Amino acid sequence: MPSAQLPRAVFAMDPVHLPLLFPAPLMARLRRTAEIDPALVVRDFADPAAAAALADAEVLITGWGCPRLDADTLASTPRLRTVLHAAGSVRSLVGESLWKRGVTVSSAVTGNAVPVAEYTLAMILLAGKDAFVHRERFRRTHAQPTPAETAATGNLGRRIGVIGASRVGRRLLELLRPHDFEILLHDPYVDAAEATQLGAQSMPLEDLLRLSDIVSLHAPDIPETHHMLDRARLSLIRDGGVLINTSRGALVDHTALTEELVSGRLHAILDVTDPEPLPADSPLHRLPNVFLTPHIAGSLGNELGRLGHIVVEEVERLADGLPLAHEVHHADLTRVA
Repeated sequence: MPSAQLPRAVFAMDPVHLPLLFPAPLMARLRRTAEIDPALVVRDFADPAAAAALADAEVLITGWGCPRLDADTLASTPRLRTVLHAAGSVRSLVGESLWKRGVTVSSAVTGNAVPVAEYTLAMILLAGKDAFVHRERFRRTHAQPTPAETAATGNLGRRIGVIGASRVGRRLLELLRPHDFEILLHDPYVDAAEATQLGAQSMPLEDLLRLSDIVSLHAPDIPETHHMLDRARLSLIRDGGVLINTSRGALVDHTALTEELVSGRLHAILDVTDPEPLPADSPLHRLPNVFLTPHIAGSLGNELGRLGHIVVEEVERLADGLPLAHEVHHADLTRVA
């Protein structure tokens, strides 16, 4: 294809992410499909140094650190027709002005779901083996656990409650299939027949919380899900139950959760919190029944290349006149991340 027919694209993100998103072979593939300057990575759409490239840009390749795409963005990108986001949710990125002008938007959220689901599966398996409990006991006693101390340990027949058949939730359900778990699912947009196809039993949220040994959150952060696990619902989780949150901290009432964890009644594996990060004096940093990680479940390191790969494939589809494979529709944002 002649160069003049290639879509003109501009990177808009924190440049620190660019080498991992687009390692050299992938960058070369991108440059065969789009006119793009790897040395130009926009952080400010009002930057005079970027004005000429933005004025010609038909495609913005965005990522973490990109400014919000709003009316000012439209003013600087009169030819813009497509945004390809090399990250997850576009909810806070794309303003109403772009949707109204009909700019198409694609996200690599499907690729970002993979490591989150993998992290969650690992944590479920470790929690089922009571690995964190035994680690703390071993630290104190330096002794092998007794049969009495391991009587409740094991993954055979554990009930895993998955809240949200999101992209991450669905990927997790796939990963859980080979294991000897009983899978429960709550999602208001998934009926019993679809849940069965996903390998789970659909049920109301309160029933899932009562019945599950391990509860894993994968719902979107939207007004309807704010503090969906409030004090009353947290109290439904059985004594010794485990809550895993790799979604968003705001889905949980952290004041109520902290009280449950300080009491020792529940265990938690938290990759996200509210606020994030937690204050240094939060008791959750020190509790033996809490395993905290600093928002690492999503794509990190070489996993970012998966996101870049999705974007390059989308650019190739544009160049070939094909529809986007991972398009995000404005209407979907009322119920997805």
